Amino acid sequence: MGRTLSVALAQYPPITGADPVGQLHAQAAKIQRESTDLELVVFPEIHLCGDCDIAADSNEWLRSAAEPLGGPRVRALGEAARALEMWLIPGSVPELGDGGHVYNTQVVFDPSGNLVASYRKVFPWRPYEAWSSGHEFTVFDISGTGRAGLSICYDAWFPESTRSVAWLGADFVVNVVKTIGVDRKQERVLAQANAIVNQVFMLSVNCAGPIGAGGSIVCDPEGTVIGDLPTAEPGVLLVDLDLDAVTRVREVGTEGFNRMWSQMTPDDPVIDLPIYQGRIDPTRWQPRGAS
Repeated sequence: MGRTLSVALAQYPPITGADPVGQLHAQAAKIQRESTDLELVVFPEIHLCGDCDIAADSNEWLRSAAEPLGGPRVRALGEAARALEMWLIPGSVPELGDGGHVYNTQVVFDPSGNLVASYRKVFPWRPYEAWSSGHEFTVFDISGTGRAGLSICYDAWFPESTRSVAWLGADFVVNVVKTIGVDRKQERVLAQANAIVNQVFMLSVNCAGPIGAGGSIVCDPEGTVIGDLPTAEPGVLLVDLDLDAVTRVREVGTEGFNRMWSQMTPDDPVIDLPIYQGRIDPTRWQPRGAS
């Protein structure tokens, strides 16, 4: 039996109102009822925080809405995942960290409602966003199926982000997005490019209009678009990921040729990377878990 994963990307407008988690639970339950064998549902960046869009100062609104990951918002999301008995990525949430830092944090819940992963956005959209920057890349495992990497919106513009989670062994990368401008067309190209150069599935889910630009997209490890919601209209993008395709593409190469993860041999020289004050060590080049 192959490694497959059935995923729904919810291209919805941001939620507003007094009970955003309850509304998200209802949205996920409706998607689940209408989708056969669904295993994971993903919502856009800051999906629960639509009230910030009408605030005089959206950054201040988000700061005031921030909670620690042990707070009531995350507990309620865990209860929703447990009730759904499904993997849930509810987008990202404003997280209150130590020292008053506020992070844009992607959270992941398993079907038992456990918070199994959290990722603080490493590359906030500056100078427009006031988030504190995270500094660690994050992956999580779906037992018996595969490994996922986490990514938030502007992270996709920095090749270091997707490369890092691919190197950590991700078969697919979940990029949750709240892009409101015309640059969504570039982000769709980046989803294909990041898939190609890292030989991973890229899942990029943006919020719908009238706030967001939509354009949610899924690309396979060779960059082929296998799922697309090209407009800003609300919708649900359903895809079945054949995660064994990642293994095949890395073994035989993109289009049967290019095997970037086999580029280095142990006796190659170390490559200095002056921009990072670091280096590529050929003995550490292949993704973790790769043969």
